Amino acid sequence: MTLTPQDVKVRPPAESILAGALPPDLSIRRLTRQEYQRMRSVGILAEDNTTELVAGLLITKMTKNRAHSRANKRVRTWFEDAVPEGYSVDAQEPIVTEDSEPEPDVFILRGSDDDFLEEQPPARAVALVVEIADATLRVDRTLKANVYARAAVPVYWVVNLVERQIEVYTHPTLDAYAQRDIYGESDVIPLQLDGLVVARTPVSNLLP
Repeated sequence: MTLTPQDVKVRPPAESILAGALPPDLSIRRLTRQEYQRMRSVGILAEDNTTELVAGLLITKMTKNRAHSRANKRVRTWFEDAVPEGYSVDAQEPIVTEDSEPEPDVFILRGSDDDFLEEQPPARAVALVVEIADATLRVDRTLKANVYARAAVPVYWVVNLVERQIEVYTHPTLDAYAQRDIYGESDVIPLQLDGLVVARTPVSNLLP
């Protein structure tokens, strides 16, 4: 399924998430990554805090239910079995973009964890990123998609627990992904890394 620019255009992050929720004249100040890191370093935000920086906004991470945790484990386990040499799998840790430090549910790195001992991996080292979506589905389809596309992450998966499907976003542009393919529960999904399909599995194996 190839989308038109009108289909995939994402509104500015604050507008897409906050429209209608706050007074129109309310001023919103976004944080830089440097400010976010300073807040962590001085203890304003604890290392185990429940927020992440997304497009300059402090976003509260949703509490994970059992279905979310099971899907996360299934995706990560399959990735760890499937990725070829030269790639590694990580989960629920920050990756760094120009204005964000999102913490994807699962992601695949080019290289190993040992390549990033001093700092969090930059988005340019990420081959594929996954968000497990239930209550966060709207945010994952818009704000998170915008952030990952702008950072040129080549493949973005939304494991959609609401509609029991996996949405695969590819061909990042300056503010969105140009293509979205939907794999239903009866489909087989390919794992594509840097243009090569390295494995396939039934979607039903990844859904809880």
